[in-house]
Amino acid sequence: MFGLVPFASRHDLAKEDNVFDRLLDVFDEPFMTSFKAPEFKVDVKDNGDSYDLTAELPGLKKEDISLTYENNYLTIATKKDEKADEKDEKGNYVRRERHTSSMSRSFYIDNIDDAKCTAEYKDGVLAVHMPKTAKTEAKGHEINITDVA
Repeated sequence: MFGLVPFASRHDLAKEDNVFDRLLDVFDEPFMTSFKAPEFKVDVKDNGDSYDLTAELPGLKKEDISLTYENNYLTIATKKDEKADEKDEKGNYVRRERHTSSMSRSFYIDNIDDAKCTAEYKDGVLAVHMPKTAKTEAKGHEINITDVA
């Protein structure tokens, strides 16, 4: 069975020869950064009677974004398909590349009126306005303890 062994980069030659430190440095190599999951920046602001969420989604179209609210979780999901087809005069492919990417983030936000939520997407920024519902106070009650014979 074969394993992946990243090659040492040139800047490793100038380091002290500490084997343990070099072992941990493997995680700083560019090889490992390719496994990092894509994500996007999100800000959630509590306005008292509502929440405002802004998400930075540059390079996407509105059709590439899905926004759902279910079981007190607001989920933003994106999917983007890119194709680059180049053909010669006979219609034969000279180059054909495809790339698909997707990202998803979920946020627990309760006590909002999901029927009154609004969202807009402009210049790569998704803005979601979520009005809160009227708070209902939980009424406590006493639980009787019975004797067991």
